[in-house]
Amino acid sequence: MIRWFEHRQIYRPNRKLAASGSELGRAIEEAWITTSDGVRLHGWFFPADKGSPRAHQVLLLCHGNAGNIGHRLHWVKAWLELGLGVFIFDYRGYGRSEGRVDEAGTYRDAQSAFDWLRSKGFTPENIVVLGKSLGGGIASELALREPVGALILQSTFTSIPDIGSELFRWLPVRRLHSIQYDTINRLPRIKSPVLVAHGRRDDLIGFHHAEKNFKAATGPKMLLEIAGDHVSTIEDGRAEYLAGLGQFLNTHVISGTSR
Repeated sequence: MIRWFEHRQIYRPNRKLAASGSELGRAIEEAWITTSDGVRLHGWFFPADKGSPRAHQVLLLCHGNAGNIGHRLHWVKAWLELGLGVFIFDYRGYGRSEGRVDEAGTYRDAQSAFDWLRSKGFTPENIVVLGKSLGGGIASELALREPVGALILQSTFTSIPDIGSELFRWLPVRRLHSIQYDTINRLPRIKSPVLVAHGRRDDLIGFHHAEKNFKAATGPKMLLEIAGDHVSTIEDGRAEYLAGLGQFLNTHVISGTSR
């Protein structure tokens, strides 16, 4: 019962796609990826605008715990305004991806998405990994394994035991949990530039998680305070959000060279 409850709280997949990707009215490539343990994943790749100075760069999204890639097109539309390509994929058990989600599986899924981008000709230093909420725990593991151009942690917790003990104070979460996503203890070992983006109005994951993650990062780093609650940044502060991401990219990911 405890393991079932833990899994249900952390993963909330939706099998039905709410969109086809074509709604943005621009080029899209449907991607099918096979992971190292034989699971078939589904994703969408949106190339950058031709002639963009960031066309050689791509943002790899590790999304949050609910829904699927069909629920993220408004984010994709915003990120494409930065001038780089965007690749979004569903973890196993989400959307049209096969399998059943678990922690180890999500790490394999992100690695396979990264490898797919490498096969498309993107070099590691031109792949910017953005983990949103739960996705930050997945993106941080990928950034520890691979020399990515940058890691963006958006509205991300420090670890599952930390956030679980806050949300379920009446349960012995730290003693009984089995799922980790221990971002805060990975950050000191990540060499890539790190952007921690978080809102003080976040009603699910408090801003103190961002402060702790930022403090733990030891390489080039930036803390960006964003508008809105846990999900409404684009609606409440789109221009400021994109300006902050653009500043980070201009400062730390220039011409394919991280610094």
